[in-house]
Amino acid sequence: MKIDNAILDFINYCIFEKGHTDRTKDSYLNDLEVYKEFLEKKHITNIENIKDEHIKEFLKVRTNTEKTSTIAHNLTVIKNFHSYLYRQKLVKSDVSEFIERPKLRKSLPKTLSMEDIDKLLDIPLNTLFDYRNKAMLELMYGTGLRVSEIVNLNTTDIDLTNCLIRIMGKGNKEREVPLGEYSIYYLNLYLEKRREMLKNTSCDKLFLNNHGKGMTRQGFFKNLKQILKEKGLNKEVSPHTLRHSFATHLINHGADLRSIQEMLGHSDISTTKIYTRVSDDKVKEDYNKFHPRSHK
Repeated sequence: MKIDNAILDFINYCIFEKGHTDRTKDSYLNDLEVYKEFLEKKHITNIENIKDEHIKEFLKVRTNTEKTSTIAHNLTVIKNFHSYLYRQKLVKSDVSEFIERPKLRKSLPKTLSMEDIDKLLDIPLNTLFDYRNKAMLELMYGTGLRVSEIVNLNTTDIDLTNCLIRIMGKGNKEREVPLGEYSIYYLNLYLEKRREMLKNTSCDKLFLNNHGKGMTRQGFFKNLKQILKEKGLNKEVSPHTLRHSFATHLINHGADLRSIQEMLGHSDISTTKIYTRVSDDKVKEDYNKFHPRSHK
């Protein structure tokens, strides 16, 4: 079978059987196109002629121009592709099976201190947009939601009676996260003002932009940058920094790791465990900084 046809088969499988999103599909297709171009330069156009040494050479070439995380993603896609070909009996063996993934150096997530969080959330409520921004940031820090989850919230996803929020997360997995008093209080204030933001239109999205339509990721990020600038805070802070801060501050105050995993919507607890490393590093930093006999 031609590599082109095999890639098309695999992408269709990802869409129609695995239910992958357009974003994942595009990412897979891009990686496989780069892989196919490399193979074609080796005069390999049929899947039966691909050997493990070709995959190894492809990865070696990529190390000259790409980050380790990019190469790891390339290999994951290639492994999924070859595994699919083998399961469909299109090839006699999975040539990618024993190729090891590159070891990734996990960087610790950036977080804000409690003082900086307080400064960021200290938003005087003067305009309609102040009410919206205050409610959004309180909700993001209070629940650890991803920015995509925040902007996709509908008004019906908020259960103020039971103090819960329903979230459709990655992989269409639904979860419920408790709402704290601050989030509830400022959501209520915002909801009273939200009608004025609709501009005689209809929109189910919880958070609206200045046109009365749903807030976008780009819009959220732009608003956050402006608030950071006004507060004199680090401009490199992203919406995800609030999510990291939510998890780290919970860990620092003794929250159970499993509970944090559930709230963040992590499928694997090893992803959540990185926040214990952040906490441990803070302990070491404080010891070295404040203990009188930490240094000679």
